[in-house]
Amino acid sequence: MTYDIAIIGGGINGTAIAREAALNGLTTLLLEKDDLASHTSSASTKLIHGGLRYLEYYEFRLVREALKEREVLLRQAPHLIYPLQFVLPHEYALRPWWLVRLGLWLYDTIGGKISLPRSRGLRKTDTAFTAPLKSGKSKGFVYSDCWVDDARLVVLNALAATYNGAKVRTRTAVKSARRSDKGWDLALDDGTSVSAKALVNAAGPWVADMVARAGVNSKASVRLIKGSHIIVPALFQGHHAYMLQQPDGRIVFAISYDYGSTLVGTTDEAVDTPEEARITEAEKIYLCASVNRYFKRQTDPTDIIGTFSGVRPLYDDGASEAKAVTRDYVLELDENGPPLLSVFGGKITTARHLAEEAIGRLGRAARWKTRPATRTEVLPGGSLQQGFESFLKDVRKRWPFLGDYRSERMARAYGTMLMQMLADVRQLSDMGEDFGAGLTKVEVDWLVQHEWARDAEDILLRRTKIGLATGEKTVAALTRYINERA
Repeated sequence: MTYDIAIIGGGINGTAIAREAALNGLTTLLLEKDDLASHTSSASTKLIHGGLRYLEYYEFRLVREALKEREVLLRQAPHLIYPLQFVLPHEYALRPWWLVRLGLWLYDTIGGKISLPRSRGLRKTDTAFTAPLKSGKSKGFVYSDCWVDDARLVVLNALAATYNGAKVRTRTAVKSARRSDKGWDLALDDGTSVSAKALVNAAGPWVADMVARAGVNSKASVRLIKGSHIIVPALFQGHHAYMLQQPDGRIVFAISYDYGSTLVGTTDEAVDTPEEARITEAEKIYLCASVNRYFKRQTDPTDIIGTFSGVRPLYDDGASEAKAVTRDYVLELDENGPPLLSVFGGKITTARHLAEEAIGRLGRAARWKTRPATRTEVLPGGSLQQGFESFLKDVRKRWPFLGDYRSERMARAYGTMLMQMLADVRQLSDMGEDFGAGLTKVEVDWLVQHEWARDAEDILLRRTKIGLATGEKTVAALTRYINERA
């Protein structure tokens, strides 16, 4: 079979493009050498946001687009994406008060009509926000953005693509890509080959390598920037976040995270290869110091309960500092034969819009009739007619034995797909073996059958975040069960 489009890369950009292509009726194949979202797209700060700090670098078009997309994604995945309030303590020596206030006003208005609360100053009544902070840091601002489980957003895009006819193959690497008169011939590492009329290179940190493998001369280049995060015991109570200005001019987020923890990140370090996605001791020290400047509860590297790092493939715009490199994307279309579209840069928030533009450009090059197809399409699990809180109430009424924490975790992760997963569950025993922290056989079966999960890491670190609350015993039991299933 010859596909209309073959897409290399199972991160957020690749899966979003696959969804857009499939909804346009194009025969689509997505190839990922590892697991979905196994690299950059599961190592973000978990935010759907406009990028407040990008205003400092005059990235007005990017911020405007991202804020518009924030509204689109809120409607498309109300179970997975939800508003989060951010506290921005004011440190006058870094940025003048009037400048921060002006930036927040612009952030509230540049994207047009918004559904989230507008920014405001911290009030004396905001004790939940100010109590965790050191004395003297109660002056500042409050603004809104959104939280997302990044790896699950990738999976939802892949699911949406398959629901519309796309084929997704994980653990399948492309060994070579060659142009022919009719299209692209791809040799895969499992000994098979496939053909496609057009090729999309969404290989993320490996985008330049894939361009070279396809024998194409690219005008664009990529800048590899590592971002690391740490997870520590909760530095504050409540479900909100802090945006912390640092003496070096950088921004570090501290965000309420799963299982009574706080997510802290990110760093910006230039690296030479994608394989350098590992946190260093220096990064751990830097991130601990970043939050210790603000919070009463102090932390150090010995307190860290988890870390993750990702290499962001940013478009090289010539910026001298890593923190200043643009987060915008560049789509490079090579038409010296069957079309090749390579994706440089981008961010989770703008992936859907990137995909729309990518398919539009490929459609014109290949003379396909395409249209913007994903603007109004709800992502799998997102058809919540009465809103998430009403849906969660129904889940708890139907399966009261799930308990408050697990019911919310599963409702957030699966949305209305939970009804299919638990269709035959009438009592707790119907959930099957509990591998730890409420992860049971029925959920594992769903992840293996429907969401491309192959091993314990796929399930514990990406499809869920249960690995934070479990240990080697869970890994061993889960590995045993998956092997028995196979």
